[in-house]
Amino acid sequence: MTTESSGNPPTHPGKPAKRSAEELRALAEAGAAELGWDASAEEVIAWVAKNFATEATAVACSMADAVLPALVADQLPGVDVLFLDTGYHFPETYQTRNEVAENLRVNIVDVLPKRTVAEQDAAEGKDLFARDPARCCALRKVEPLQRVLAGYELWFTGVRRDEAPTRTNTPLVTFDEKNGLVKVNPVAPWTFDQLVQYSEDNILPVNPLLAQGFLSIGCAPCTRAVAPGEDPRAGRWSGTDKTECGLHV
Repeated sequence: MTTESSGNPPTHPGKPAKRSAEELRALAEAGAAELGWDASAEEVIAWVAKNFATEATAVACSMADAVLPALVADQLPGVDVLFLDTGYHFPETYQTRNEVAENLRVNIVDVLPKRTVAEQDAAEGKDLFARDPARCCALRKVEPLQRVLAGYELWFTGVRRDEAPTRTNTPLVTFDEKNGLVKVNPVAPWTFDQLVQYSEDNILPVNPLLAQGFLSIGCAPCTRAVAPGEDPRAGRWSGTDKTECGLHV
C-alpha cells in the first residue's frame, strides 16, 4: 500500500486520542487473562481489533519475513508497519521491505535514527557497532522506535518463545512499561517451522537470507548465518555477550 519515512509517529486524520497508561495497562491485563498462554494468532489479533482502532496500532517488522504483517492486516487492513531503517541493513532486507509494501494491505513507516550513519561516525567514531554495539543499537533502534511508539496505544511484535532462552516466557499480551503502551506477541507460541509453513502456504514475501542460514536477521555488520543446531539468534552479535538489541527488554 503506502509508505512513508519518518522519525515521528505518522498522523492519521480522525485518529482517536490516546488512552491513559492506566487504561491501557488494565486492557493488557484483561487481554492476558482472556487469551491465556496459547491462544491462536488469529484469536489474539481479533481481541486487538475489538479493543483498538487500526490507527492506534503498529506492527514492528524486521523484514525477515512477512508473516506478522500479513496476519495483522487480515483483520486490521491498512495497519502501520514499522521498519527500523538503521542504515546498516542487508540489501535483501530492503528488497523484502519493498515487496511487503507492494503486496500487503499495510502502510510501511520507515523509522529513522536522528543521525545518518555518516553523522554518527563523525560524532561517535567510525564503526560504533564494533566498539560498543549496545550504544549503537540504542541510537539506531531503541530511541527511534521509542519516539515513534509514543503515538500508538499498542504494538505487535514477532517475538517467538523458541528463538532464544531469553524469550521462552514471552506472553501473548502485556503492558510495555518502558514505552507506555500495550505489547502483543501473536506468534509467541509458534515454531520456526510453523512460520516458514505459513509463509509458503500464503505465498508471502520472504527475505532470501533465511534460505542461507540467517535465521534471525539484523544489521549486516552484526549478523551471521547460524550452523545447524545452533540457537536461531546465535548469529546476532556473535562473539560478544550481547543477545538483545534492547527493543524487547
